[in-house]
Amino acid sequence: MNRRRQIYEGKAKILYEGPEPGTIVQYFKDDATAGNGAKKGTIIGKGVMNNRISEYLMMKIANIGIPTHFLRRLNMREQLVKAVEIIPLEIVVRNVAAGSIVKRLGLQEGTRLPRPLVEYYLKNDELNDPLVLEDYITAFNWATVNEMDEIVSYALRINDFLTGLFLGIGIQLIDFKLEFGRFWKDEDIQIILADEISPDNCRFWDIESGEKLDKDRFRRDLGKVEEAYQEIARRLKILPEANIEVLKNKEGVESI
Repeated sequence: MNRRRQIYEGKAKILYEGPEPGTIVQYFKDDATAGNGAKKGTIIGKGVMNNRISEYLMMKIANIGIPTHFLRRLNMREQLVKAVEIIPLEIVVRNVAAGSIVKRLGLQEGTRLPRPLVEYYLKNDELNDPLVLEDYITAFNWATVNEMDEIVSYALRINDFLTGLFLGIGIQLIDFKLEFGRFWKDEDIQIILADEISPDNCRFWDIESGEKLDKDRFRRDLGKVEEAYQEIARRLKILPEANIEVLKNKEGVESI
């Protein structure tokens, strides 16, 4: 990589100053964490897969009229995105009971929820990203009422669209996490989708077998983690079969 100023490093990505004003280079790592960093590891080729999967889904979402930060992919691990002020919230949309809601409400994993549920979590690793109410969000000025109305509307539209898209390739969208940011366009502030959409922040289950095809395989030590990410890319047809085969060889990760 060329020498450039690093802005931020998170658990799954590094952000660098972009080549043009108002842009950022988003680099996808192979590092994997669970439990807010309590468990750490590496998923070979994850960064390559997430870059391509997120690119594909961001472009599809933009096509249905929802603005995103994605500009273009630069290489196998990097994409150019708009610089935004991230709203300090994780927006989780749930269709089926899995993950933390199972423990909180005593639900059985796999239970179909009565309707899509939208939850809000404060982005704060030290506090373990606590679940918060919309009253907290507006009271502490993390986002305005109008911004939250727009965010929830976008989140539910994205859920409808992605549910249908993945249903078409034999995958059930269980739940997913979104992040949004404020983007200054002329004199106006626009709410746009940011971060990424990938098996890192979505739960995907095979419709026929129920097999998990996401980071839960890493969280739960289920094995075949790399293969799960590759399967999502394969079904979306975003990487040639030959390139997916190369990713199975550690030495070949950077060569495709």
